[in-house]
Formats: sequence, C-alpha cells, structure tokens
Amino acid sequence: MVRHRPRLPRQRRPRFGPADREERVSIAVRQPVLDESAVRDQGGRVDLVVVAEMVAPGSRVLDVGSGDGALLELLATTRNCDARGIELSREGVNAGVARGLAIIQGDADVDLAHYPDDAFDYVILSQTLQATRRPRWVLEQMLRIGRRAVVSFPNFGHWRSRLDLMINGRMPVTDNMPIAWYETPNIHFCTIRDFVALVEVLDARIEKAVALDSSGHRVRVNMPWWVWNLLGEQAVFLLTRER
Repeated sequence: MVRHRPRLPRQRRPRFGPADREERVSIAVRQPVLDESAVRDQGGRVDLVVVAEMVAPGSRVLDVGSGDGALLELLATTRNCDARGIELSREGVNAGVARGLAIIQGDADVDLAHYPDDAFDYVILSQTLQATRRPRWVLEQMLRIGRRAVVSFPNFGHWRSRLDLMINGRMPVTDNMPIAWYETPNIHFCTIRDFVALVEVLDARIEKAVALDSSGHRVRVNMPWWVWNLLGEQAVFLLTRER
C-alpha cells in the first residue's frame, strides 16, 4: 500500500499595494546622506556639501570650472543628478573623465555663450568666480543657461585677510587662498558684501546663502551681512532670476 504525502498548501507571494511599491522604489533609489560634520572631520571641502544640498535631487546640472569632478561625483551619488562639467585645464578634464564623469574642456569666459537658454536646472560656479576675467558676464550667462545658479567663493573681507593687510601689509595667504599673489590664478577677489551688491546690479534674487567660518562651520543665518563679511571665510549663494 502506497501512502501519499499530504500536499502542503502553496504559499502565495505577498501582493504589494501602491504604497508598498512606492516604499520599495524609495528604498531602491535612496542616496547616501550628505554629512557636513563628517566631511569637516576628514579635512574635506565642506563648501561642496553645502553646494550639493542646494541642488534638488534629479536635476540637470552644469558645473563651470569643474576641476577633477569632485562636485560632479558628489551630485551624482548623493542627489542622483544628471551632472556635466566644463573645465579649462586639460589635467582636470582627464582626471574627471578617468572617473567616468561627463566633462569637456572649455573656457567659462567665452564658451558659456554657446549654451542655449534654460538648458539646465542649476549652473554651478564653485570657487572659480575670482579666477574669471569677466565675473559679471559669467554670472549673467549662468542665470540665462540655468533656472538657478549656485556660486561659492572665498571671502576677501574675512577678518584674517584684513588683519594680514593691516598688520603685515601683505596680501593674505590662508588655507582657503593658499597661493601667493604672484602665482595665484585669482584675479578678481571680492567680499560677501561686494557679491551681494553685484547680485542687485544683475537684478537677480538670493534664494539662499551660507557663510562658512575658518573651521568649516556655518555662520548664524540671522546675522547681518557685515557680520558674515567679517566672520565668513567663504560663502555659497543660491540665485535665481527675477521674473
């Protein structure tokens, strides 16, 4: 007599509703979290983190003066952006391409004119404004090409720069501006108050601004511009066009 094993009931696969699907998708595309304190502790560039935080996830981004592509890589991995770069130096272009990034060689003072209107959601100029020959023109092109512009720059009005000029009578050399005046590519130094005045001339609007002190910490938001100008070693601005 052959005994038949009882059949076990088939296990049904759980069915996911729309909410469950959304949750699974959000988990799948979740990106690494930007952490200013971790970058600061590791001696990295906190300003790049601040810039990335100002960019909405999934945006189209053009990084002007992209260097070796560090910011492009940060935007791609943490904000899921379609990020592209334009860089003057061949060394920077080669380094970025070696990392699998979309970088072309070009001069911001000339080549931005070839981009169509509203080609990107954001156009970024990170620590490059002071090295351009025509800063105002470059900013005008950025606001034409992108719906928003993010600009970061060293603040020449920082108290240490003022002290060096007043006490030593020499052009300052700091961690943020480490190259001597006769070798630096920087040709248009400005202060935070200078930049705010330029934004008014351009008839643009400041959506957000962050000043970082010499240790990479944020200066309090509710401080007036003159305090930021004194305590901020570098600044990051998010600009948009006035409609």
